Amino acid sequence: MRGDTLLVFARAPRLGTLKRRLARGIGAMATLRFYRGQLAALLGAVARDRRWTTRIIATPDRARARWPRPVAVRPQGQGDLGQRMVRAMAPHRRVVLVGSDIPGIGAADIAAAFRALGRAQAVFGPAEDGGYWLVGFGPRRPAKPFAAVRWSTRHALADTLANFPGRRIALLRRLRDVDTAEDLLAIRKRAA
Repeated sequence: MRGDTLLVFARAPRLGTLKRRLARGIGAMATLRFYRGQLAALLGAVARDRRWTTRIIATPDRARARWPRPVAVRPQGQGDLGQRMVRAMAPHRRVVLVGSDIPGIGAADIAAAFRALGRAQAVFGPAEDGGYWLVGFGPRRPAKPFAAVRWSTRHALADTLANFPGRRIALLRRLRDVDTAEDLLAIRKRAA
C-alpha cells in the first residue's frame, strides 16, 4: 500500500462556523466540542498509520486553526464539493478521501478501502442518508466522477455511481454521518 494517500476533508474548528444544522439543535459550543472531538478521534486513529500518508484538506482556505494532530494541511480551494474533491484527489495515484463528521471511522476502514482499490477502480463508504462517508480512486478514474451530483441529498451516492458505468466499484460498510441533533442522538443510542 506504499504511496497511498488519505485525505481528510475538514473545516477549521472554530466557534460558530461548523455544522450549522447540528448547531441549531445543540448549540454552537456543543457543536464545536463534538467536531473537535470527532476530528481528534479520526486523526488519532489514522494519521500515524504508516500504510498511507494522511493530509487534511481544509476550508476556509486561509483559516488559521489548531488541528488536533500535526498533519500537513492543504486548502480545499473554490467550487462545489465535487470540484474541490476532484482537485484534491487528482495528484494522487491511489487516494481515499473521508469526511470529518462520521463517528466510528478507523484505520481498518481505510485499510479496507485501499485493499478494495486492488480489485476495483473506485470504492465508496455508503452513508445512511444516501450520501457517502468515503470515496477512493485508483489510477483509472472517470474525467468527471462527480458530475451532476445532488449534494446533501439522499441521491448523492446514486448520482455519483452513475458516473462510473462499466467500472468495477467496491462498497464498504454503511455508516451514519452527523448533520443534525437527531443524527447525534441516534449514534449515541447505538453506542450505549
